[in-house]
Amino acid sequence: MTTTDWQSTQIEYPESDGKPMAETDFQGVYLMYATEALDIHFQSRPDVYVSGNICFYYEEGNPKAYLAPDVFVVLGLPKRKRRTYKVWEEDGKFPNFVLEITSKSTVHEDQGSKKGLYAFWGVQEYFQYDPTGDYLKPQLQGLKLIDGNYTAIPSHSLDNGGLSISSETLGLELHLENQELRFYDPITQKKLLSHQESEFARQQAELRAEQASQRADRLAARLRELGIDPEAL
Repeated sequence: MTTTDWQSTQIEYPESDGKPMAETDFQGVYLMYATEALDIHFQSRPDVYVSGNICFYYEEGNPKAYLAPDVFVVLGLPKRKRRTYKVWEEDGKFPNFVLEITSKSTVHEDQGSKKGLYAFWGVQEYFQYDPTGDYLKPQLQGLKLIDGNYTAIPSHSLDNGGLSISSETLGLELHLENQELRFYDPITQKKLLSHQESEFARQQAELRAEQASQRADRLAARLRELGIDPEAL
């Protein structure tokens, strides 16, 4: 081991910056939704890493050179649990997609220093969402990196009065519906769900199936009372 390698192993890269995951519930609920929904969507892709709000170190030997993107996706990277993200240990890979949930304490950073770093790193798409509607107009905005500079991704109006912005990087659509952020699969037109939403949907489907079975059983019993064989129908 060289002296440089030894010195590098002695440097501590904290797993937390001591800051809360989100400023308020408005930010936290969407941070969790986006991370979980994307993780579930890409669960069959071993080469897609989805994470959020972990310390992202981008300069070896300098533990002060870090960010904590709210949600980010790295393509072509093995899927595994990570305590922190160190670019130099990940083949120099930076995120392909970043989503920041803007708040009062982060809006200037999201619009300034972070935006500049993401462009410098080559982050292909940078989205921002303001759940309270106090800082961004419209509340959902997407940027695409072209020749080193970010250009706004056009949005499209939805029939429900919301808007949609396509992410070529993810192959998904980001919708703003009643001021809420949601991801959609443009092929199936289905909304991406969080773990809690997926479990609720499963329980509802089981309940509907059970109710349908019970109705069928009652109908069959009634037909037998009338002397009709339900199997003959």
